[in-house]
Amino acid sequence: EATNLDCLRGGRTLFRGLSFSLRGGELLRIAGANGSGKTSLLKILCGLLAPDGGEVRWRGEPIRQLREDYSRELVYLGHAPAVKDDLTAAENLTIACTLAGRTASPQQAREALESYGLAADGVAVRRLSQGQRRRAALARLLLSAHAPLWLLDEPFAALDAAAARFTEELIASHVARGGAV
Repeated sequence: EATNLDCLRGGRTLFRGLSFSLRGGELLRIAGANGSGKTSLLKILCGLLAPDGGEVRWRGEPIRQLREDYSRELVYLGHAPAVKDDLTAAENLTIACTLAGRTASPQQAREALESYGLAADGVAVRRLSQGQRRRAALARLLLSAHAPLWLLDEPFAALDAAAARFTEELIASHVARGGAV
């Protein structure tokens, strides 16, 4: 739940008094012009950025008090793929899961990447296209079905039609299981 959120960046008001709630089994799409504060809002919702006013609550508790407990409940994928160029897609996926407090075996990472049409063959991410990098990052969703909240910033950026459809199906499946996106 977001209550009366304010966000100011560089002396500019991006939004003020923004309130909404999202429950399990719901999908909320945030749309707006470039620079309107969509990414800032998502960073506030996941706790990476403090609002200039208002509060974000998870299950009735302020997220700033829940800290790591809240972080374990969500998956945040920013608009940039957030992968390390010198590592393979599988290594990136395993590390991302570990940092999020989840365990992913090499087999699970391989299967998640293959589901997104990527081979886990030891190729460094720097050799992948932007769309392949995005798919490598999105593969984390396959290993995060238990996380009730997914915060996704431009999840379809750089994806081809097949990968976009697959991502839509993953999101729909998560919502159908009672997750929130």
